[in-house]
Amino acid sequence: MSQPSLDRQVRRRLAVLRHVEEVTGNVAMTCRYFGISRPTYYTWLRRYEAEGVDGLRERSKRPRTSPNATQAGVVEKIVHLRQNYHFGPGKIQMYLKRYHNIQLSRSGVWRILNRLDMGRLPASQRYKRRDLRWKRYEKQRPGHRVQIDVKFVEPLTSAGAPKPVGKRGKFYQYTAIDDCTRLRVLKIYPRNNQKTAVQFLDHVLAQLPFAVEVIQTDNGAEFQSAFHWHVQDKGIQHVYIKPRTPRLNGKVERSHRIDAEEFYRLLDGVVIDDTNIFNARLQEWQDYYNYHRPHGGLDGQTPYERLLQKTQAQTPA
Repeated sequence: MSQPSLDRQVRRRLAVLRHVEEVTGNVAMTCRYFGISRPTYYTWLRRYEAEGVDGLRERSKRPRTSPNATQAGVVEKIVHLRQNYHFGPGKIQMYLKRYHNIQLSRSGVWRILNRLDMGRLPASQRYKRRDLRWKRYEKQRPGHRVQIDVKFVEPLTSAGAPKPVGKRGKFYQYTAIDDCTRLRVLKIYPRNNQKTAVQFLDHVLAQLPFAVEVIQTDNGAEFQSAFHWHVQDKGIQHVYIKPRTPRLNGKVERSHRIDAEEFYRLLDGVVIDDTNIFNARLQEWQDYYNYHRPHGGLDGQTPYERLLQKTQAQTPA
């Protein structure tokens, strides 16, 4: 084997062994010269005599057994949540604790993802750096403020399904979210106007288990005079956010992103081109979101658990 083909570390160790044989003939003197210990020298010598040059290569320091290593089944769950939902370490930790009774630190999840080369999310899922961070706030009383917004939704079709003949219908998802508990009400409508906005408001008030004090919307055409006065007639205050500042409706905007990542993206191969069917599937997702999904902004609680916590705290002893 030619000398250049050996890596630098192997050449150095081989030089130490030859220095004893060809120069000093004394192990202690050679060890002092090269700055190594005698046990290290004899370790290299044993490996060289048993395996030749290959015995001088760097060996893995990984222990033969790792009794505290994360089990393969847990790693599979972490990979599934990362690949299918693009969850970060914190959200994965919440899901493992809630649904599998697995206690794993956030840093432990991160190390597993990093070891599997899954430490970075797709570009569309990463948080963007901003020079100015908006301060997060939260109302302390359920119903104190409810944000309402509308999201346009394309009709869902599977890849192999034939395209519908003629003009396809449009769908609009109306969303209401309570600022305090993050409890949500969702509904699909085939039209987006003040009439449907009024219908949705009545639906929200019937669904929420507490009184609503303030409704907050953007300045969309569906939330103008007819909707505004209908809210006022209900004894509820209606406030508009400033124009071109969707961040002020941040909770409902963020919830639409969750819908896209965890609901719509997973409806692969499902054909939905009917309002009633759409609403049935959306109701399932609403119930899961409100009662079962741990929320990062609520320290792993579900919106319903936060509602119970707030109502119990406000109930006099």
